[in-house]
Amino acid sequence: MSDTLITIIAILLAAVLMFIFPLLSVSERSDDISQLSVETATTKFVDNARSVGKITMQNYTDLVSTINATGNSYDIEMEIQVLDENIGKKSAWTEGTVIGENTYYSIYTSQIVDVLEDKGVYVMKEGDRFSTSVKNTNKTLSQAIRGVFYSISGSDVYTIAAQHAGIVTANGSY
Repeated sequence: MSDTLITIIAILLAAVLMFIFPLLSVSERSDDISQLSVETATTKFVDNARSVGKITMQNYTDLVSTINATGNSYDIEMEIQVLDENIGKKSAWTEGTVIGENTYYSIYTSQIVDVLEDKGVYVMKEGDRFSTSVKNTNKTLSQAIRGVFYSISGSDVYTIAAQHAGIVTANGSY
């Protein structure tokens, strides 16, 4: 009886070692490739928008299609902090050369996408700040396998994410 139990345990252990761990390794490698693709696409999108001073519908569509080609679904969050120069505003600065203070107000993804759908382009000006964050929303195969073995679960867990930001260096034009 004990020999039979040991044989069954050995067969189960061999099955895990022969099938599950290689599958986990391949799925993690797939997540690494997806991660690299998403990081590259996000960086290219933000850097292009910063250097040209505008976000076009074509560039946004290219970003979406590139990251969706990985086979995962993603949440894309964009934010533009628009430079609001209050030149004539009085301030409490002790330095005599400062007349006013530069402040920023934020425009978020839904507002940006609305403008892109209406006009096809969102124009920024030099000094604005532009950032984009991308996170996967689905559970990948490696997350599912790790969830079985390590009890990692929850909807807040994501493995593929990228973010990039910078200051706009050119005034955009239509």
